[in-house]
Amino acid sequence: MEEGLALRSWAEEDRPREKLLLKGRHELSNAELLAILIGSGNRQHNAVDLARVILADLGHDLGRLARLGPADLAKHRGIGEAKAVKIVAALELARRRVSSRTEEKAQVRCSKDLDAQIRDVLCDRDREEFWVLYLNRANRMIHRERISVGGVSGTVVDVKLIFKGALERLASSLALCHNHPSGNLKPSEADISLTRKVIKAGRVMDVAVLDHLIITDSGYFSFADQGLLEG
Repeated sequence: MEEGLALRSWAEEDRPREKLLLKGRHELSNAELLAILIGSGNRQHNAVDLARVILADLGHDLGRLARLGPADLAKHRGIGEAKAVKIVAALELARRRVSSRTEEKAQVRCSKDLDAQIRDVLCDRDREEFWVLYLNRANRMIHRERISVGGVSGTVVDVKLIFKGALERLASSLALCHNHPSGNLKPSEADISLTRKVIKAGRVMDVAVLDHLIITDSGYFSFADQGLLEG
C-alpha cells in the first residue's frame, strides 16, 4: 500500500500535519514532527514509520540527527536529496534559534554559565572546533568567535588570533572553549600546554583567562573548576 493512502486512512486528528493544526506543535512526538518534514515515505513505510526507523537507528538521539548531513539521511530508502536538504535546513534553523538567544550579553559567573553560552555551537559538531568568548569588565559576553576547525581528534590554534580578537573588542577577559567529538572529557597534553601559553600571553596583554571548557554531548570539563589555570 502506498504511504499516502496509508496516512489518509488514519483518523484526521492522528495525521501529523492535521494534528499540528488541530492540537498544536507541542502535542506531536519527535517522529511525527520529523514525518512532516519527510512528507511521504516508501512502499514499506509511511512517513511516520520512516521517521521512527530513522530515529531508532540513531538511538532516538536528536543530537545525532542534527549532526547528519544530506548524504547520511539519503541512505534511508524514501529520503531523497530534496527531503534530506529540507531536514538538515530545519535542524540548522533550530540550532540558530538557540544561538541567537545565547548571544545576548549574559553574565558569566561560573563554568555552567560559560557552558550555556557555547554549547549550542559545539555539541553537535563531528569535527573539533576551537572558540573564544570575549567578555567585558562585568564578565558579560561581548562576542564569541571560532578560531579554528580541525579533524575528529584535534585542531591547530594560533594564539595571536585569540588576542587579536581581544584587542579589537577591548575585552577585559576571555574564555577558551573547544569540543571533543569522541566524547572524552579528559584534556590532552596539547590542551593543557595551549591553555598555559594563552594564560601567559594574557598576563602580558592584561587580558585574564577565566576558563577553558572542553565540551561533549554529555557534559563539559572546566579547567577553572579543576584548578588548572595556574599557567
